[in-house]
Amino acid sequence: MNRGRTERRNAYLYTKSTQSMSEAESPPEKTTVNIRMTETFLEDVDTTWEDQGFNSRSEFIRAVLRDALKHPDFNRADLKAMLTSEQEIRGERTHSSDDVKARYGLDGTARNSDE
Repeated sequence: MNRGRTERRNAYLYTKSTQSMSEAESPPEKTTVNIRMTETFLEDVDTTWEDQGFNSRSEFIRAVLRDALKHPDFNRADLKAMLTSEQEIRGERTHSSDDVKARYGLDGTARNSDE
């Protein structure tokens, strides 16, 4: 984070901490943003937010955008790789390191050639 942004953030945090309780409790004003997407994509979005337990489509989209801003180092390939790994784990298509070592004779035991 650059110095200017850090100073502005620190000033904002100081301002927030010196406000009265009633001022601090009021949520920031929100702006409506319209986006266009295909019906199929919207169906995928709706299925995802419901499956992940979000209360609304808007809440889900805000969370996704917040994550994208907090973690800009992740690119599409990284996210696809993580998704693939998660699907393999859930589908029980993974093996422990001990299983792999035993299968390839790296655990100090003789390798079973019948596998």
